[in-house]
Amino acid sequence: MIRPLLIAPALAALLLGAPADARGRPTIGSDAAACDAGDGPAIRVEIAGLKDRKGRLKLELYPANANDFLRDDRDLINEGKVFRRVWADVPAAGPVEMCIKVPRAGSYGLFFTHDRDGKNKFNFWTDGGGITSNSRIGASKPKIGASTVEAGAGITTITIKAQYLRGLSGLSPLTK
Repeated sequence: MIRPLLIAPALAALLLGAPADARGRPTIGSDAAACDAGDGPAIRVEIAGLKDRKGRLKLELYPANANDFLRDDRDLINEGKVFRRVWADVPAAGPVEMCIKVPRAGSYGLFFTHDRDGKNKFNFWTDGGGITSNSRIGASKPKIGASTVEAGAGITTITIKAQYLRGLSGLSPLTK
């Protein structure tokens, strides 16, 4: 009897050219190495419910207060406030995990975007988004209370469900 050759997921990812963390799952984005190496503080975000596999994905980190959440990045940076953005191409298949480094353990606002049309500007009609509470976003700007994550000193792992326009009710997760 011939047994099939089993390749460890991490080795398979290495052979395919994709980085992988200790669990053998590829992490994407410019901060991926931090999560893969366990070099925190950082947030690993498992993205669930993508509408399709086109475009780019984006995570943005903000101060955890209502005045600064989703403000223009140039203003936040000029004021010396927390802001970080990580982009990644949507992988063709498999789980989607992104990583974003944080300056120190603490509370942050986090927003996820699926830029499906590639225009680098959120298009309510085609693009998707997500928040840490996974509550329905609807048709208005998300509130900081629904978008806050508490990052520890190591790697904090959360799941964000992607949301897309669904009729007049605004953004909500897709049903499958």
